[in-house]
Amino acid sequence: MVKLSVIVPFHNVRPYAPDALKSLRANAREDIEFILVDDASTDGTEDLLDRAEREIPGAVLVRRSEKGVSGARNTGIDAARGEYLTFLDGDDYAAPGYFALLLASIESLGCDFVRTDHVRFTGAERTLHRVPFGPRDTVVSPRAVILPAERSTPVDYPYSWAGAYHRRLVDEGLLHFPEDLRTAEDRPWIWRLHRKARSFAVPSVYGVFYRRGVTSSLTQIGDTRQLDFIRSFDRVLAETAEDAEADRFLPKAVRTYCAIISHHLATIDKFEPHVARRLRSMSASALRRMPQHLLNETLDSMDLSRATQLRRLRRRPSTAPEAAA
Repeated sequence: MVKLSVIVPFHNVRPYAPDALKSLRANAREDIEFILVDDASTDGTEDLLDRAEREIPGAVLVRRSEKGVSGARNTGIDAARGEYLTFLDGDDYAAPGYFALLLASIESLGCDFVRTDHVRFTGAERTLHRVPFGPRDTVVSPRAVILPAERSTPVDYPYSWAGAYHRRLVDEGLLHFPEDLRTAEDRPWIWRLHRKARSFAVPSVYGVFYRRGVTSSLTQIGDTRQLDFIRSFDRVLAETAEDAEADRFLPKAVRTYCAIISHHLATIDKFEPHVARRLRSMSASALRRMPQHLLNETLDSMDLSRATQLRRLRRRPSTAPEAAA
């Protein structure tokens, strides 16, 4: 019987895929399956995955036409047979025995999902990043940890691969990712989980190594795909506004949205000039779409530099209809 399905999307990550596949081999167990999703790779990754399916116990290869990481993860979710599911990106890797520990943790805690710390690395540098929630091995309501608005909380830690999820979340329509977003697809996903699931915990377990600085990663590319963060956060606001406790949660959503806009403006030099112009125009329109009383409260509580920047941006004339779909 398969207890845990590990879903791993790959798209043109030939230099890094061997590390991911080696780590899966080091985690092989008869009750763990590895769903390898080839998202139309053309750089030799597909050949590595063919061999991995033959050589790694529990590996199952699924091919699909290129539709992005959300579609690849959803393909893996649909193919998974495990009672629990987790994720790993094809350019990252896991420590030996990590998935067995992850499985044991969520089984013993008996909750809908768990979130785990992870190691971020660039070259030889290693840094432990912790879930922004203090208690460990304690089951709580996911809704109870969305706030406070002014501090980092678990909804600001959206990494799907940093955790494990009970199959009932699939059955309830909470685990699939929005395929129309090319980046920040995990933001509506994590907010939905925390608003609608019943229980979660942070176990004293970590073992995913997240590779930073991959040149093909969308976090490193300054093209128009990056601008999907606006549609992503518009969706967070719209869905949160429908919640029974919208008045409590919307200030947090607005504050996070503003912080992400400020972050992108601070790195605007990585964008091509025409994309940078769109970023400013779309961000200005986004600020005007937010509930203005909440936006004013947010800006009043932010540091002077960011607040001034966002106030000026809000007054910027729109040059085109930039509302997110």
